[in-house]
Amino acid sequence: MKALKVLTVLLIALATCPDEVGGAARPYLARKGTATQLIVDGRPFIMLAGELHNSSSSGLEYMERMWPKLKALHLNTVIAATSWELVEPQEGQFDFSLIDGLLAQARQHEMRLVLLWFGSWKNGVSSYAPPWVKKDTMRFHRCLGSSNLNTKDVLTPLSQETRRVEAKAFAALMRHLRQVDGDQHTVVMVQVENEVGIMPEPRDLSPQADAAFNSSVPPELMSYLAAHRDSLIPELHSHWEKTGFRMTGTWTKVFGEGLQTAEIFSAWHYATYMNAVARAGKAEYPLPMYVNAWLRGPDGKPGDYPSGGPLAHVMDVWRAGAPDIDLLAPDIYLPDFKGICAEYTQSGNPLLIPEARTDDEAVARAFFAVAEHDALCFAPFGIEDLRDGHPLSDGYEILQQLTPFITAAHGGNRMVGIYRQDREKEQPDDPIAVGDYRANIRYMTWGIPEEAPRYGLIIQTGAEEFVVAGYGIEVSFRATTPGPRYTNILDVQMGHFENGQWQCELPLNGDETAANSVAKIPPNTRNTFLDCSKPRILKVRVYRHD
Repeated sequence: MKALKVLTVLLIALATCPDEVGGAARPYLARKGTATQLIVDGRPFIMLAGELHNSSSSGLEYMERMWPKLKALHLNTVIAATSWELVEPQEGQFDFSLIDGLLAQARQHEMRLVLLWFGSWKNGVSSYAPPWVKKDTMRFHRCLGSSNLNTKDVLTPLSQETRRVEAKAFAALMRHLRQVDGDQHTVVMVQVENEVGIMPEPRDLSPQADAAFNSSVPPELMSYLAAHRDSLIPELHSHWEKTGFRMTGTWTKVFGEGLQTAEIFSAWHYATYMNAVARAGKAEYPLPMYVNAWLRGPDGKPGDYPSGGPLAHVMDVWRAGAPDIDLLAPDIYLPDFKGICAEYTQSGNPLLIPEARTDDEAVARAFFAVAEHDALCFAPFGIEDLRDGHPLSDGYEILQQLTPFITAAHGGNRMVGIYRQDREKEQPDDPIAVGDYRANIRYMTWGIPEEAPRYGLIIQTGAEEFVVAGYGIEVSFRATTPGPRYTNILDVQMGHFENGQWQCELPLNGDETAANSVAKIPPNTRNTFLDCSKPRILKVRVYRHD
């Protein structure tokens, strides 16, 4: 595992070393301790984002109405689709007017962009390919299903011709971005395709795919698996182990019979296809690039979800086939948010969440991902749907204030995230380690609505000082280093940060801190002047005594 983490660090450093464009370094990824940071204009940047509906960014007039709403939500980044069909409506003829308009609007509203490339696939189907690709089934081959009929008209990842022309189009896009944005860095990252994979079969069943499936597993994949055998994701390791870690032969000889082998086959071909596209784009303008995954449900089997996509259990296949892709990202709509975050941070994969639910718990998930897993991005999908006063707005405002402290704590042990994911489970099991202390967390059970999310973060900012932020939580501390036996709260201030400088709004004691025994948010649910519906930032100092 240690060797794999070292390799991951080296690959990120080599693939994302910044170049100079217009006198300024382009956005790039850098390692800090165990964390990966996105560096924009020389500073770590956390994307407090939202993803637009699929077609929203295809109309500048529509978008012009959206920007004030997005700004009011305190976003700093918008994830917006740009499609192959609009960029290259006729083969070899490119139109970047829509992208130029989006760049101008984003700059006007002081927002960053992540461009979402809808190319050969979006959610496993090929609806955003250009008409000249869709119509030419002889040149651009399709997947076949078990009935030998192709009812969804899905492009196959095994087509070298489709790969070639799409890579050419993506390279043209990235070349244009370098020319028009290389010195302003409005676009900070690019998503390649969207939720790729095949359904309902776990692999393409066309004659071309059958021939590849019945041929030897590519040596590039086997060499990678052999080099990382002891640190492979457990599910893949267990599957390969059943054949005695066989190194040569067809896909079924190496990985055995079954749906899982078909999924591994699909993962390899989607990964190598998308790597060719990403590599062509990076040759023109090497922004960080990621791919996202439609996740499998608790009882899902290959074919129930787009099989072959960058799911956690085939992460190693994607790493082998797509070294030019910087990270693999989950679209999280399933209930076990914490478990999925843990899956996608295995073996050093940086956490980036480009799609998530827009319910009121979104703010809690944002705090948890950013603080507990050093997430590069959190982005609910369909962001323009959020109502005025959605909890995410206040939460994003606080996270923006705290970004310098969050990024300073990246890669260490001085920061934790808090999220009550399960309402049936009233309280956390154990205290949480935060730097040199243990924090005892309690979810508030009175004075605020039961349905309100409970969440927060804690950052140790000094030897005896903490920042606590969030909602619906109570926190006390106990030192873990040698010294006086007891740890108490010295004082608590409620306030905010302006340009990184603390501004105290109200010193707290008495009822607001239970006589300086806990830091609480909200501080006093009986005091209506404190607006008990909003998250807060507390600055907490502790002391020790016998």
